[in-house]
Amino acid sequence: MRKLFLPLFCFSLFSCSPKIQQVLTKKISQAENELQHHIGFVVQDVSSNKIIFQHQADKYFTPASNTKVFTFYAALKILGDSLPALRYRETNDSLIFQGVGDPSFLNPFVFHSSRTFNFLRNNPRPLYLVSSQLKPERFGTGWAWDDYIGDYQPERSTFPIYSNLVKASYQPNQIKIYPNRFVSNCTIGSTKNELELKREEFANTFIIHPPKNGKKTETYSPFIPNDSVVHQLLQDTLLRKIHFTTQDLNRKDKLLFAAPTDSILKVMMQDSDNFLAEQILMQCSFVISDSLLVEPAINFVQRNYLADLPDRLIWKDGSGLSRYNLATPRTILAIWQKILEEREIGYLEKLLPAGGESGTIKNWYKDDTPYIFAKTGTLANNHSLSGLLKTKSGKVLLFSYMNANYTNGATLVRKQMQTIFEYLRDHY
Repeated sequence: MRKLFLPLFCFSLFSCSPKIQQVLTKKISQAENELQHHIGFVVQDVSSNKIIFQHQADKYFTPASNTKVFTFYAALKILGDSLPALRYRETNDSLIFQGVGDPSFLNPFVFHSSRTFNFLRNNPRPLYLVSSQLKPERFGTGWAWDDYIGDYQPERSTFPIYSNLVKASYQPNQIKIYPNRFVSNCTIGSTKNELELKREEFANTFIIHPPKNGKKTETYSPFIPNDSVVHQLLQDTLLRKIHFTTQDLNRKDKLLFAAPTDSILKVMMQDSDNFLAEQILMQCSFVISDSLLVEPAINFVQRNYLADLPDRLIWKDGSGLSRYNLATPRTILAIWQKILEEREIGYLEKLLPAGGESGTIKNWYKDDTPYIFAKTGTLANNHSLSGLLKTKSGKVLLFSYMNANYTNGATLVRKQMQTIFEYLRDHY
């Protein structure tokens, strides 16, 4: 574990040349004037711990999915090598089990261990599913209510299955729905420019709109993961009768662990998977407080690990879907410093999106060898990027770059950022 020997927040120290500072100041000013928006930017040399440039680093911005950096740190501090999958109790004539928020179970987007499936499928005892007692809120504080049909906003749940999504796939003269349980809940609607799967807000009833071009494609829409639906899907998947029980389980009962934590964190960071982020933060709460709400984990991490941040962190959810999240660039940088106390740079390079190569920055910041390893964050009129930048001279930089209140879309913002990152790469 690499320790930082200088104070975390020495913002008065600068180690780059006046020329570099002058060039960056000019570029940032031009960028703000061009798009009439606000930029917050801070860069630190990892080897010296010195801040080499900052602009409005103490101002608050909406981090969007940069909030997942906070969730990532919470998981490193609280979760072990594997995610808790089930709480259970075995008796002579029953296996009583309860979901604890594991997002990996039959999730089509992640590597998932088959341990939970095999444990339930092959256990010789009758199965009893505990009805949801640790119910989370379906949506987070400050989420957009009318995004309930977006595949990027599945509902939080105690016992996630299939990522809480229904899949519709289309090819000429054929539409398939998965899981099959929802086939009878779907009707065919009018054609649209693209394949659409629309759900009623408070019912698992869907309308499929085929694409006009007739090309093979697929799409997803969240289902409502109530006890009845989870029960049905488990029976269909395990090919076993499952009984309900209200019998209480507690910390004296056993835990089953399943998917490797790192493998889930990698997908969360590279694909910016909101569902994984919410469930992982819920699991952090479960470990520390036996709750499946996100607030206990947020409060615990803020109180025990983030009390020395340079600015107060306004943290409301695991994913960054909430507009209520607020952070300053220097606070996000400080959390990256703390992450580097927990893990080496090589570990982060494997889990983070790599510029021009993988994840949410696959089409940006390209070079012969990736030089940006960072987490994105985008909501309408807000775009952020933070993480690692490797210069041609062999230096490694930590940075947080935040944009707010632009009106012309994120593409022009990203182009501005790329110009600044390339300058740092080539001249520092």
